Amino acid sequence: MARPVPRLIPLLIALLTLGAFALTSAGCSAGSGGASASGARDRLAIGFAAEPANLDFTRTDGAAIPEALLVNVYEGLVKADQKGAVRPLLARSWTVSPDRKTYDFTLRKGVVFSNGKRFTADDVKFSIERVKSSAWTVSLKKAMDVVESVQVVSPTEVKVVLARPSNDWLFQMTTRVGAMFSRNGVSDLANKPIGTGPYVLDAWRRGDSIALRANPRYWGAKPSLKTVTLKYFKDPTALNNALLTGGIDVISAVQTPDALQQFDTDRFQVVEGTTNGEVLLSLNCSRPPLNDKRVRQAINHAVNRKALLDVSWAGRGTLIGSMVPPHDPWYEDLSRLYPYDPDKARRLLAEAGKPRLDLRFRIPNLPYAVSAAQVVKSQLARVGIAADIEPLEFPARWLDLVFTRADYDMSLINHIEPRDIVTFGDPDYYWRYDNPRVKRLLAEAVRADEKGYVQGMRRVARSIAEDAAAAWLYVAPNLIVATQDVKGLPRNRIGESFDLTALKVSS
Repeated sequence: MARPVPRLIPLLIALLTLGAFALTSAGCSAGSGGASASGARDRLAIGFAAEPANLDFTRTDGAAIPEALLVNVYEGLVKADQKGAVRPLLARSWTVSPDRKTYDFTLRKGVVFSNGKRFTADDVKFSIERVKSSAWTVSLKKAMDVVESVQVVSPTEVKVVLARPSNDWLFQMTTRVGAMFSRNGVSDLANKPIGTGPYVLDAWRRGDSIALRANPRYWGAKPSLKTVTLKYFKDPTALNNALLTGGIDVISAVQTPDALQQFDTDRFQVVEGTTNGEVLLSLNCSRPPLNDKRVRQAINHAVNRKALLDVSWAGRGTLIGSMVPPHDPWYEDLSRLYPYDPDKARRLLAEAGKPRLDLRFRIPNLPYAVSAAQVVKSQLARVGIAADIEPLEFPARWLDLVFTRADYDMSLINHIEPRDIVTFGDPDYYWRYDNPRVKRLLAEAVRADEKGYVQGMRRVARSIAEDAAAAWLYVAPNLIVATQDVKGLPRNRIGESFDLTALKVSS
């Protein structure tokens, strides 16, 4: 390349200076954002992989909507902390009757919705009863079936009466089914969420980003950040590059473990913890040949979980053998219940009269699922099972074909909803598992005392594992990468939400 002549050097220096200024300004607007009057940055951009199809989690299954809105925009009476303990939120306190059927909640005063309406016990009654109505259509609504009545005692007092004792109901109130809605704010939930949380919806650019703005009416401690932008990337490389180039400040969940080496510099921090996310091979238990336990057992023996975890997640994560992450109180290590044994898998298939199988393997088009599915396909092929991988656009297409219609043989997905082992008691859930014994054990556990609850849920976990109701692989790690100045990142992801409330940027 020719060198610039001397008289052009001053001009080039000026242009480069202006260019650097422009790049710095652009970086601030796209990623780290502006600063408050005190000089501290008050904007943050976070990268995500799965964008919501709409903003209504009352009628749309999947985790993408509550990941963005729960706790941040919508709040419940209670909230789960990072260890899974139930803590007060919109309820200042509560008491439980000796028969464990009546909950008396005392609400916080001075709480208003983002539409300016005051939050009262009438909204609690409205929200809980709405879950039980046809307005809610998502599968998780069944958690509210146990509620017999909701009584308004005063504007700040509400009584909830259960039909029977339940060890599970209060915890389920920490999930989306416990979100509180304004009686005047549910006309367009798909586009206009109205809650009591520390943030409100500022803008939604479909296919690109959701911007949340600090709620000026928030009842609690004001968030440190004025604006948080959730940016969505279909391609993991683009997600990583956005952080490397300053387009975002945080990767909410690393999609490929190989990417971590790019961030091994003083500019970045890696937060590693655990999640609720049970990654499993979902099996359509109502459809031949998967309605045969021997076939399901063969699949379990054919999968080398340790090798899969090593290949797809560099060994990060925890191997599991049932629908229970290690932090749940009834956890038992069942990961060795079906050891890798391809010879036994072939014998089981032969006994079932299915030495050769072709299965429709419909998966979400998310990086972790595509990567793990390739490993599973290769391992199953060694025992005579041909798994035809079909990536489906997530969330809309996967939710429609697999989750809603159960039009699949096998899938692979990360289930992040807390304590979702109860779905194996629901024959209408997408794995179409119908086992009377499991349903009975679940009912007994939920009604038992605290000790009986833990013992009962262990029996449930072991029962579905022995019956090979699915092929459990691992609990996904919580891997977050961020610039060094971001503080308050959640080490553990126990709930559905990516909790923004503690985030701040050091000056």
